[in-house]
Amino acid sequence: MIKKRLAELVAESSEGAVTAQEALTAAVPLSALGITSIARLRLIDAIESEFGVEFDLTEEGMELLDDLDRLAGHLASR
Repeated sequence: MIKKRLAELVAESSEGAVTAQEALTAAVPLSALGITSIARLRLIDAIESEFGVEFDLTEEGMELLDDLDRLAGHLASR
């Protein structure tokens, strides 16, 4: 499942500051959970490597990164 793998990547990228379970069950954006800008960059790199995509660094792309449901849907549609 894409969403579960994304949650694992969030945990890895944040070095455990945000757990996979927290990312999966969050009712708030990932940024509200305390993911740092460095963790975001790591997550982007991990997503690009794992899914073979190039991440859009526009405002819209960064908003997509904050919502695992939307991000998983976006990746699944590619």
